[in-house]
Amino acid sequence: MSRGFRPVWLVLAAALLLGVLLGAAATRLLRPGGVPPARDTTLLLKEIQGLGELVTVRYVVEQTVIAEDVAWYGDNRVILLAHGVVKAGVDLEDLGPEAVRVDGGRLRLKLPRPRLTDTYLNDTKTQVIERTTGLLRRFDKGLEQQARKEAVLRFRDAAFKAGILKDAEGQARLQLEALAKRLGFEAVEFE
Repeated sequence: MSRGFRPVWLVLAAALLLGVLLGAAATRLLRPGGVPPARDTTLLLKEIQGLGELVTVRYVVEQTVIAEDVAWYGDNRVILLAHGVVKAGVDLEDLGPEAVRVDGGRLRLKLPRPRLTDTYLNDTKTQVIERTTGLLRRFDKGLEQQARKEAVLRFRDAAFKAGILKDAEGQARLQLEALAKRLGFEAVEFE
């Protein structure tokens, strides 16, 4: 009785193996050279745009800011040790249809310009080091706010001077190259 089932098993196993081999061959024919099936640049563009605002670099900055209101009848002064964060990246939602091209196994991308995405003061680490109020003066509450606003502007300037936009573009390229490789592209070229 077991002898009658043996040829059926062999036929089923051979059919299964043949199906797997044909499926692999068909996949290779449809994807020569490992090119991803997403040849439609519109779909690929939507995938990349779906990443949205790609924040790639985060700088932590520290600045000492002095805000003063000097008058003949007394000076007000605040010295602030400000801690902040500056973030930069690229907004992939800005990509248009002309920004994505597929050329065989290559993906060609025209990245949007990197930009600052956020700059803020870390209130938990920021502290007033000194607060001085002149003898004939009332303390000016706006002076500390003025120092905080000045600190945020200085954070931006310091990040620009340190090359945050260049770093943001470099990191965006690395992340998009990794994404393209996962999608099956052989190489990515940036314009």
